[in-house]
Amino acid sequence: MPPMLRRRASATGKMALETAYACLPEQAVPSDLPVIFASRHGECARSVELLQELAQHAPLSPTSFSLSVHNANGGLWSIARGDRSNNIAIAAGPSTVEHALIEACGLLADGAPQVLLVMADHSPPEVFAAYADCAEQSFAWAWLLQADAGAGTGAGERFSLSWTAEDSESAPAADIAAPGGLDILRFFLRRDAELDRVASGRRWCWSRHA
Repeated sequence: MPPMLRRRASATGKMALETAYACLPEQAVPSDLPVIFASRHGECARSVELLQELAQHAPLSPTSFSLSVHNANGGLWSIARGDRSNNIAIAAGPSTVEHALIEACGLLADGAPQVLLVMADHSPPEVFAAYADCAEQSFAWAWLLQADAGAGTGAGERFSLSWTAEDSESAPAADIAAPGGLDILRFFLRRDAELDRVASGRRWCWSRHA
């Protein structure tokens, strides 16, 4: 990414963009590859800074204002690569990753050969500490997804996601010890067969397939 654009990215944005570029190291030209940038908190830190400056009657930075929106990182990615392909930003509370994957599956079902899913979050500002429902941590990862063509047809991982209605209040404490994105990353790195998560009134079941 050109330095001028890279300097505009927030801490969350830099993590997200670095993982996105790492997924496509040889891809220097637009590829018509749909990209989903998923983040529960997005650019809320920048928004809080702007609101604090507004409360103090200080002049607001037009650049900070334009980059405080949830699709800011998608915009930087698109500009840096000259890429006009589909670009989506998703925030869905504690089940942000699951909804991002559902969106990716929709794009694959509509004919996209691959979808790049980028998940990144940063600990929210201290002003939100009283509302925390997990041990917030900063992290980022990216997956290059394609539709399942059956066992033995590729070198990638094969997995599925299903869900049922569930009372969120019944979730055990361990389910909210870490952000959902880290729970799911740990599931893949440990190569567990299944992961059950209760969030947003649903029980999400991630399954790995041979």
